[in-house]
Amino acid sequence: MNFFRGVMGGQAAGPQPSGAETIQKLCDRVASSTLLEDRRDAVRALKSLSKKYRMEVGTQAMDHLINILQTDRSDSEILGYALDTLYNIICNDEEEEQDAVTPISVSGKHKNVSMPDENAQKQADDLGVQFTDKFIQDPEHVTLLLTMLEEFDFHVRWPGVKLLTAILKNQGVQVQGIILVSPMGVSRLMDLLADSREVIRNDGLLLLQQLTKSNAAIQKIVAFENAFERLLDIITEEGSSDGGIVVEDCLLLLLNLLKNNSSNQNFFKEGSYIQRMKPWFEVGDDNSGWSAQKVTNLHLMLQLVRVMVSPVNSPGATASCQKSMYQCGLLQQLCTILMATGVPADILTETINTVSEVIRGSQVNQDYFASVNAPSNPPRPAIVVLLMSMVNERQPFVLRCAVLYCFQCFLYKNQKGQGEIVATLLPSTIDANSISAGQLLCGGLFSADSLSNWCAAVALAHALQDNLTQKEQLLRVQLATSLGKPPVSLLQQCTNILSQGDKIVRRGSKVQTRVGLLMLLCTWISNCPIAVTHFLHNQENVPFLTAQISENLGEDERLVQGLCALLLGICIYYNDNSLENYTKEKLKQLIEKRIGKENFVEKLGFITKHELYSRAAQKPQPVFPSPEQMLFDHEFTKLVKELEGMITKAVHKSSEEEKKEEEVKKTLEQHDNIVTQYKELIREQDAQIQELKEQVSSMASQAEQMQTTITQQVSQIQQHKDQYNILKLKLGKDNQSQGDGSQMNGLQTEELTQLREEMEELRKEHTLFQSQLSDKDTLINTLRSEMSQTAEGSAAGSDNTELLKELEALRSQVQSQSAEINQMKTERQELLRRAEAGSSDAAPSSDGSLDAAKMAELESRLAALTTDTERLKGEAKSSSESRAELEQQLASVNSTVAILQTEKAKLQTEVQESKKEQDDLLMLLADQDQKIHSLKQRLKDLGETVDDEDDLDARDQTDDEEEEEDDDED
Repeated sequence: MNFFRGVMGGQAAGPQPSGAETIQKLCDRVASSTLLEDRRDAVRALKSLSKKYRMEVGTQAMDHLINILQTDRSDSEILGYALDTLYNIICNDEEEEQDAVTPISVSGKHKNVSMPDENAQKQADDLGVQFTDKFIQDPEHVTLLLTMLEEFDFHVRWPGVKLLTAILKNQGVQVQGIILVSPMGVSRLMDLLADSREVIRNDGLLLLQQLTKSNAAIQKIVAFENAFERLLDIITEEGSSDGGIVVEDCLLLLLNLLKNNSSNQNFFKEGSYIQRMKPWFEVGDDNSGWSAQKVTNLHLMLQLVRVMVSPVNSPGATASCQKSMYQCGLLQQLCTILMATGVPADILTETINTVSEVIRGSQVNQDYFASVNAPSNPPRPAIVVLLMSMVNERQPFVLRCAVLYCFQCFLYKNQKGQGEIVATLLPSTIDANSISAGQLLCGGLFSADSLSNWCAAVALAHALQDNLTQKEQLLRVQLATSLGKPPVSLLQQCTNILSQGDKIVRRGSKVQTRVGLLMLLCTWISNCPIAVTHFLHNQENVPFLTAQISENLGEDERLVQGLCALLLGICIYYNDNSLENYTKEKLKQLIEKRIGKENFVEKLGFITKHELYSRAAQKPQPVFPSPEQMLFDHEFTKLVKELEGMITKAVHKSSEEEKKEEEVKKTLEQHDNIVTQYKELIREQDAQIQELKEQVSSMASQAEQMQTTITQQVSQIQQHKDQYNILKLKLGKDNQSQGDGSQMNGLQTEELTQLREEMEELRKEHTLFQSQLSDKDTLINTLRSEMSQTAEGSAAGSDNTELLKELEALRSQVQSQSAEINQMKTERQELLRRAEAGSSDAAPSSDGSLDAAKMAELESRLAALTTDTERLKGEAKSSSESRAELEQQLASVNSTVAILQTEKAKLQTEVQESKKEQDDLLMLLADQDQKIHSLKQRLKDLGETVDDEDDLDARDQTDDEEEEEDDDED
């Protein structure tokens, strides 16, 4: 114990051992001790020394610590000490290194270092990477660490999470590969988010952040392990944007999972998680006192929205997310923040950028944004309020860039919005009492601030992008320069400012204003011959451009020369030769004389060679480190890329080549017209064919329906026949069973009264039955008369006559039964008399027994007759119903017979006509044979050899036989 007391800080006699010696002894104790308590104490001592003597503990004790993790799995305390020790030697966090000291010298004296400088920190980082490499040399060590995370004990799980996070920070790619191939490796780490202990859950978030960096496969696995649901639940529990650092960690992990991962983005959208983002942006009216953490959280939330609608995503996925954001009200909530007061500047800037990308290219979202008004008196459109910030030089540069990006996204593929912006500049729509977007753009275009000039020029160029109508409409805009002078067109005013150059005193870059105006003019007159004509109509424009291109200016002016060359090239390429002085050929001759073709092409290439050109071409959002570097617009770079090659070819072409090209164009146009005519004709014919096909299909379906109805009617008739046969068989069996009787042992005198009452009821029923039979007789007679009229045309007549016969038999049977009932009445009267006589006189017992037997027999017969009568009533009722159905079917059959007869008559007439046509053809063939025979005879008379038909048939037969023999030989 003296050894441990010396290690842990106690005083011992003799010289103090060095740190390396102490660590070596502790390692030997860990390796050789058989008692668990000794090993535990030794590992605890190594943990206490691991921060101070990181190098020594890492080099000497790492293998022993890993062995502890493998062998002492049952003791959670020693596992916790071992994991903490490994974390201390691998971790490179600055706060862990602040208390570190340099290793002891040979003499045993310490040299304390208060704060490590940059070199010391770099050495510590390298040391952590080296120990990490040593740890992951065997992938089983990482797998062992993953199994440690399954332990629920806090002292094992928490150090394990921290150690794996440190390893991922030092060697992320290699460790990601090991975890990816480990069975259930990612799933084990996802379980950390469900831990009830917040410390482990929060460090689990940090671990997953490191795990998901730049690895799409792991990102997909984490997403499909229900990560989105868990993270959004944690954000909600922690208070959304008002939450603490845990919300920030969750948002960072969400950004890792979604950024540049189209699969996860689609899963996020399909899982309806976009709808759950809306409550994040519900900011109250009182926006004072935003904490730094809230600003950070809201900033990350806005970035998360931008990731889903980023322009670098596929157009289909972006459009789908934009639609979801509008439908769930997220866009409306962002516009509320945009127009709110008291919002911090960086949050406002990021919100403008987010709204920009949510509406970019989506017509519905752009229309909604155009309808948003700022809460001012009087209310102004949000676009106007934003443009006021853009042209205001006192606003922050980043905010002005964000407003420009928002305006560009609002006009992207939005011809309706472009028309509305240009309309605010036209004379008929200008309202003197209100500030419009066009007035703000013109004010910024001609202000003394170069950045406002550039932003306004680019914004106005986006209002003309790919819209020939608005380019022509903008030519109508007139500007009042000063009192007493006539108004000047906007195009002329732009060229005037361009020609004045440095004469006007401006704040900011000298080149920026001219670059912005040149980009506006190039966008305006490209693909618009009318605008080119207006530009060339001013006699000063072409000499100014040629002078600018031909001069030898400095580096700053090279970009202006290139843009002037581009503008002059557009005037050549889109020239319709309507001005005699400035036709294509004359402009090319002017270039050749004043500038030189090679020099012109070289100056044109200055644009794409500029360093800021490639930066602007990367993404649509204008992001510049300083206002002076704000020179190129993203859409303009695409225009330059499209026009540069075409202008170079147009300058080098001769007049003869142009004439040939014009002729080829004319012929191609003629061919195109012919092709379009034929296409229209084919479309019409296709439409007609389609209509005829539909008519044929409808007629075929009608025929099928008629055929099915006929088959159904035939099957119904057959069913009724079968039912009638079954009914007939039942009636025959009932007649046979009527003669059967039953015997009774005795009849009491009290039952005579009941018998009388039953006989009375039978009498009443009999009268009713006879009246029903008389009604049925009349119906049968009427049916018989109708059947006699339709018997010749109906196929079902024989069936109905059979039915009538059966009904006659049924009626006769009922009459015979009524006779039997009358006979039974007389017998009953006799029995009653005898019974009365027997009650008054004392008759012998033998006669009474005979009378009782007769009465029992009579009662049984009466019971049988009553049942038969009831049954006959039901059968008569069913037969009447079946007869009514048969009458209806007979009517339908008669109608079908009539239709079939008319069709048969039509077919007969057609057969007669076809016979006549065949007879006519036979007559014609006979005449033709006669003529052929006479011609053959004439040829024979003239000495020509003529083959008869019999000879020809014989030859054909022999040829066929020879061909068959050849086939058999082959």
